[in-house]
Amino acid sequence: MIKEFDLFGVYWPPVLAYAAAAALFWLVLRRWLVWAGIYRFVWHPALFNTALYVLILSFCITIVFG
Repeated sequence: MIKEFDLFGVYWPPVLAYAAAAALFWLVLRRWLVWAGIYRFVWHPALFNTALYVLILSFCITIVFG
Protein backbone atom coordinates (compact mmCIF):
# COMPACT_ATOMS: atom_id res chain seq x y z
CA MET A 1 0.00 0.00 0.00
CA ILE A 2 1.23 3.49 -0.81
CA LYS A 3 1.63 5.60 2.30
CA GLU A 4 1.00 9.29 2.57
CA PHE A 5 3.92 11.49 3.49
CA ASP A 6 3.92 13.92 6.39
CA LEU A 7 4.89 17.51 5.71
CA PHE A 8 4.69 19.79 8.76
CA GLY A 9 1.94 17.69 10.30
CA VAL A 10 -0.21 17.51 7.14
CA TYR A 11 -0.56 14.21 5.31
CA TRP A 12 -0.21 14.50 1.55
CA PRO A 13 -0.99 11.86 -1.08
CA PRO A 14 2.02 10.60 -3.02
CA VAL A 15 0.47 11.59 -6.35
CA LEU A 16 0.99 15.21 -5.28
CA ALA A 17 4.76 14.71 -5.39
CA TYR A 18 4.49 13.08 -8.82
CA ALA A 19 2.32 15.94 -10.06
CA ALA A 20 4.79 18.54 -8.77
CA ALA A 21 7.72 16.77 -10.44
CA ALA A 22 5.77 16.49 -13.69
CA ALA A 23 4.84 20.18 -13.50
CA LEU A 24 8.48 21.22 -13.14
CA PHE A 25 9.53 19.03 -16.04
CA TRP A 26 6.58 20.31 -18.11
CA LEU A 27 7.55 23.94 -17.49
CA VAL A 28 11.11 23.33 -18.66
CA LEU A 29 9.92 21.37 -21.70
CA ARG A 30 7.35 24.03 -22.56
CA ARG A 31 9.99 26.77 -22.49
CA TRP A 32 12.15 24.70 -24.81
CA LEU A 33 9.23 24.06 -27.19
CA VAL A 34 8.45 27.79 -27.34
CA TRP A 35 12.12 28.58 -27.97
CA ALA A 36 12.33 25.93 -30.72
CA GLY A 37 9.19 27.26 -32.42
CA ILE A 38 7.21 24.02 -32.17
CA TYR A 39 4.05 25.89 -31.18
CA ARG A 40 3.78 27.26 -34.73
CA PHE A 41 2.69 23.76 -35.80
CA VAL A 42 0.25 23.19 -32.90
CA TRP A 43 -3.42 23.67 -33.68
CA HIS A 44 -4.67 24.13 -30.09
CA PRO A 45 -1.91 25.09 -27.63
CA ALA A 46 -4.01 24.66 -24.47
CA LEU A 47 -5.07 21.15 -25.48
CA PHE A 48 -1.49 20.33 -26.46
CA ASN A 49 -0.19 21.58 -23.09
CA THR A 50 -2.76 19.54 -21.17
CA ALA A 51 -2.01 16.38 -23.12
CA LEU A 52 1.72 16.92 -22.70
CA TYR A 53 1.34 17.32 -18.93
CA VAL A 54 -0.78 14.17 -18.65
CA LEU A 55 1.80 12.23 -20.65
CA ILE A 56 4.64 13.46 -18.45
CA LEU A 57 2.66 12.68 -15.28
CA SER A 58 1.87 9.16 -16.46
CA PHE A 59 5.52 8.67 -17.40
CA CYS A 60 6.63 9.77 -13.89
CA ILE A 61 4.20 7.34 -12.26
CA THR A 62 5.23 4.53 -14.60
CA ILE A 63 8.89 5.11 -13.76
CA VAL A 64 8.16 4.82 -10.03
CA PHE A 65 5.94 1.75 -10.20
CA GLY A 66 7.64 0.12 -13.17
